[in-house]
Amino acid sequence: MTSNDNIQLLAENYIGRPGYISKGKPEIIPITYYYDPKENSILSYSGQGSKIEAMRKNPLVTFQVDEITTLENWKSVLLYGKFEELNGIDTKYMLHLFSEGVKKTLKNKGKSCPDSIQNFSSKTENSDTPIIFRIHIDEISGRQRD
Repeated sequence: MTSNDNIQLLAENYIGRPGYISKGKPEIIPITYYYDPKENSILSYSGQGSKIEAMRKNPLVTFQVDEITTLENWKSVLLYGKFEELNGIDTKYMLHLFSEGVKKTLKNKGKSCPDSIQNFSSKTENSDTPIIFRIHIDEISGRQRD
């Protein structure tokens, strides 16, 4: 896949899997994300927990996104990057950017937006504000079968 193909796959999707080391073992878990073309990065959020603690300890991470139609027709992108926790004034703006980006991606795929994303901006008004983070993309590669 070309570099443009890789970026397109990231931009057209909203579920990906970060890979990180937690307690000496590799971990992966699906998350909702938004590809931020301006920063060439992955933008996401999380509650406090082992994933955030692990990425704080070792900010070098991987991130994978797949589009699988059949066993013989699929695309996959793997990137290597660095975790950055966002703080301060940027947090509310980035949460809004994430929410709007995911809504747009869902709309482009013809899917309805769940309430959890639809009402996301209200999370910035209470004490349960999630941890907003970015994965800066250092290297990216993709493969496909069709």
